[in-house]
Amino acid sequence: MILPTKHLPQERALLAVGADILRLLSEPKTVSRLWDEIKKARASHPRYSPLTYDWFVLALDLLFTVKAIDIERGRIRKAVP
Repeated sequence: MILPTKHLPQERALLAVGADILRLLSEPKTVSRLWDEIKKARASHPRYSPLTYDWFVLALDLLFTVKAIDIERGRIRKAVP
């Protein structure tokens, strides 16, 4: 689930989805804006399968758990090391 496996392609692994999310966080964004942007970004790539909202939220949870993102005033931003 977190890492790719025999039955889970690399682009569906939570680490890969999390990397896509971090790539989009050039500025703080709301969850809904981030969700819209990641759907568009992944839809434009022919190799990627559609991303469900629950998988997106799990990737956000993973990023928050490893302290890669913070939430400030309702916006998600990259964590400052």
